Amino acid sequence: MDFIIGGAYQGKRDAAKKRFGLTDAEIFTCTEADGIAFGARCIDRLEEFTLWCVRNGKDAVAVFRENREAWQNSVLICQDIFCGVVPMGADMRAWRESTGRLTAYLASEAETVTRVFCGLETRLK
Repeated sequence: MDFIIGGAYQGKRDAAKKRFGLTDAEIFTCTEADGIAFGARCIDRLEEFTLWCVRNGKDAVAVFRENREAWQNSVLICQDIFCGVVPMGADMRAWRESTGRLTAYLASEAETVTRVFCGLETRLK
């Protein structure tokens, strides 16, 4: 699995498409309402999945562990929402913490971890 992180609108999806030769049809984009499609070649916006988990009383890391076989050959993309101002609402703080725990788990499992900032890729692992 390859893992890409970075801030909003920094070029994560474009970097994944270029580096891995992905088409738009191969990229599943999480929405807070739809959960996740673990079998997709690329899964984008994992932070939306963690928001869905927080609002539905699920542990995002546990869900990923239960479905480990399905995403082992995928490219996973997550927006960095855990830097900056701490949200005031308890649910938004829980979302931020859940996303941080999931990204730490995925980084430990990943073959490569890349951070994208201003369209520039920095390999972390």
